[in-house]
Amino acid sequence: MLVHTALDRAAQVARFVAQAGSPVVIHVDARTPPQDRAALVQALADLPDVRFCRRFRCDWGKWSLVAAMQAATERLLGDFPKVERVYAMSGACLPLRPVADLQAWLDRHPDTDFIESVSVADVNWTKGGLSEERFTLHFPVGFKTNKWLFDRLVDAQRLLHVKRDIPDGIVPHIGSQWWCLTRDTLEAILKDPMRPVYDRYFKRVWIPDESYFQTLVRLHTRRIESRSPTLGKFDHQGKPHVFYDDHLQLLRRSDCFMARKIWRGSDRLYQHFLSPGSGEVNHAEPQPSRIDRHFARATEQRIRGRAGLYMASRFPMQNRENGKTAEPYSVFQGFTEVFRDFEGWLSSVANCRVHGHLFAPRKVEFAGREKTFAGGLSDSASLRDYNPRAFLTNLLWSARGERQCFQFGPGDTQGRRYDLLWFMATDSNAQISVISGAWAVPLYLSGRDVAEIRREAARLQRIESDMIDILHSPHVRARIRIWTMAEFLENPAEPLHLLFDKIAPHVQSRMIRIPELVDLNGFGSFLQDLRNQGMQPVLMGDFPTTPLPPGPSHRMK
Repeated sequence: MLVHTALDRAAQVARFVAQAGSPVVIHVDARTPPQDRAALVQALADLPDVRFCRRFRCDWGKWSLVAAMQAATERLLGDFPKVERVYAMSGACLPLRPVADLQAWLDRHPDTDFIESVSVADVNWTKGGLSEERFTLHFPVGFKTNKWLFDRLVDAQRLLHVKRDIPDGIVPHIGSQWWCLTRDTLEAILKDPMRPVYDRYFKRVWIPDESYFQTLVRLHTRRIESRSPTLGKFDHQGKPHVFYDDHLQLLRRSDCFMARKIWRGSDRLYQHFLSPGSGEVNHAEPQPSRIDRHFARATEQRIRGRAGLYMASRFPMQNRENGKTAEPYSVFQGFTEVFRDFEGWLSSVANCRVHGHLFAPRKVEFAGREKTFAGGLSDSASLRDYNPRAFLTNLLWSARGERQCFQFGPGDTQGRRYDLLWFMATDSNAQISVISGAWAVPLYLSGRDVAEIRREAARLQRIESDMIDILHSPHVRARIRIWTMAEFLENPAEPLHLLFDKIAPHVQSRMIRIPELVDLNGFGSFLQDLRNQGMQPVLMGDFPTTPLPPGPSHRMK
């Protein structure tokens, strides 16, 4: 057992193992204060099968860790001639099953060495480090002690094409430093006549504790299973996951014999797993794969986050989010202008929340014109316009599980350079439906001065023209439908079919009565008046200048 901190926990584990009949040799890091080591020795003084070995000052990724393991192993094999297997562990390891279970399992696998040993040429799980070069370059400086100098020395050796010779007869392998080897294999490694050559070579290998035994075991083993007997999980950066009290059921489900790293404050874990067992041997095979999906999900959430959730601790880079929004939603442009009470109609026929113009200049038009909405969102235009994107994403996150529908047109707040429309247009969750030119209907019904109407119509047409250009961009990922107003009114039931099937596919849309159309008698003449005033309306399509007949009642058939 290699220990350097949390010596009280290491004492608990050593006592648990020793009382089960297995001797323990402990290496205490030379940097550990003498009084702490003395307390550990005193705590285990009543156990005759617990010994301590020569101490080394251990540094991450350096030879000292191998030297400590060699010293502990030599002491164990020398003092206890009946030992048949040696299990390497750290002070952060915790037995998950009685030692008797492990002994019975090893008896079923005689002459087998359990050590993760993978050819360096075949691995792809090294994270942010060196692979083949760890065996061919020199590493006189520790990575943790001086990262800048370490990187400069590596760059210099690459530039000068420096390449160390690998001793004859070995093929570099890497793997976990926590293994279980047979006595015969370990003695063969430690008494190998070439050991001075191997030790001298590995002293200049990067992270030799993950390659020394993993490489040399291939020369002496009778049978090897390339897997670590200790359960350990690593994140996307290659750092080990730490187990806490709330991982208790996961650890039990794995049926593994040992796990690391355990947080020293996990009182519940230590109390549960170090308590006396029933005495009956459990022959269940270790199944670490049973908990893989939980850690895969945790890693994915840490890397990508939850779809549509923005948070300060991992605010995403632009266009590299795990989904811009949390749920599918529908955006309508021009529908409230063409139909009477379109919002009320859609609310009654589809299972969705229908808002008005969420980005209206004066205030947010929530469904039912509420003052606040899910997530504590206010109808204040000032608060909304401080960060329109965050307003939209927060609304969709807070209301996930219920489809949100809202209106958005050229009269709404567009933001700087149409950034809000760009956001929605490049969002695969968005469904955007546009009746172009419908902004002219409120102007037609307003009764305002013709000159004033002309200026406003020109402004809205410029905005909508820019919006349509954005929706035609090759970067668009939203589902886009655009009709001219004249084209839509030729047969309004058909486009409503298409929209309704996307919003509420479980509803028989063809039996639902469409909403009542706004009276557009004389609308064509209104457009001609705008032309006569010098403004050219083009986005609504061709309307006859003669009065339109009242629209009949339609049914989707």
